[in-house]
Amino acid sequence: MTQLVDRAVSQSASEPVRPTTAAALARAQQQQQAAGRRAGFGAVVKAYVSLTKPRIVELLLITTVPAMLLAERGLPSLWLIAVVLVGGSLAAGAANALNCYIDRDIDPLMKRTSRRPLATHSITPRAVLIFGLILAALSTVLMATFTNLLATLLTVGAIAYYDLVYTMWLKRTTPQNTVWGGACGAAPVLIGWAAVTGGLAWPAWVMFAVVFLWQPPHFYALAIKFKDDYARAGIPMLPVVASMRRVGLETVVYSWLTVAASVALWPFGMTPVYGVVAVVVGALLLLEAHRLDGRARRGEPLKPMRLFHWSVTYLTLLCVAVGVDVFIQ
Repeated sequence: MTQLVDRAVSQSASEPVRPTTAAALARAQQQQQAAGRRAGFGAVVKAYVSLTKPRIVELLLITTVPAMLLAERGLPSLWLIAVVLVGGSLAAGAANALNCYIDRDIDPLMKRTSRRPLATHSITPRAVLIFGLILAALSTVLMATFTNLLATLLTVGAIAYYDLVYTMWLKRTTPQNTVWGGACGAAPVLIGWAAVTGGLAWPAWVMFAVVFLWQPPHFYALAIKFKDDYARAGIPMLPVVASMRRVGLETVVYSWLTVAASVALWPFGMTPVYGVVAVVVGALLLLEAHRLDGRARRGEPLKPMRLFHWSVTYLTLLCVAVGVDVFIQ
């Protein structure tokens, strides 16, 4: 074995070392620079995508399609669904990007938002502002061209409400920001309905109420988790300015109102399939809300993310039930 190793080393040592030419070095440098540009371009694209907050956009779209199905009492034009989904995604992305621009003074103060592009200075504020306005313009043009006036106005109104009313005013001034800020989060229901029918009917408003009332328990849970972050940034979220018992009580109240609104949709032409799902998933939402409230009353760790994650599952299952119910009638 030793002889084989010595022979290999000897052969390796005897091989001539080929000098690197200037051309080869130049090619290597060009390849490195190209790789760096690709990495830089990818990082920039990733940063712009993160400004739109894709997870929030996805959650908003979950409520849009069922509303359109219910408005049509069947399957609307696939082209219309695509337009509304793309327009809604652009609108939500615009609102979120502008939200990042407005909150650029407080995002670096919170651990949860300290990695956002403006907080890390990977994109300039001017670029973010232009990006948000371009997305808003594209969504408006798309909705105006292919839907109707009401759906377009609701889209523009949702963007304006989220950035001018919620982000610039409510979020920074009142612990009720989560409650009243829920209007823009529930707007996709109305936008989807209006895109199909050109108007708004009672079932649309009931679905709007479900999403509107669902948002306080959903976001209270998140605000409990990041209570210190919000306090550091001076944002008066309810868990920052009130006792956990107060937060637990409001969580339970809004959870009951959410379930009541979901059941109230049943008489509007829905079958028992929807009704059973609304009752079952609603009961599970209430169970988790009461558990959080009970832990708050006993002074125990609240485990808020259990409610947060289940609330997302609740809304998803309820919206799926609306869509399924439409097709089985």
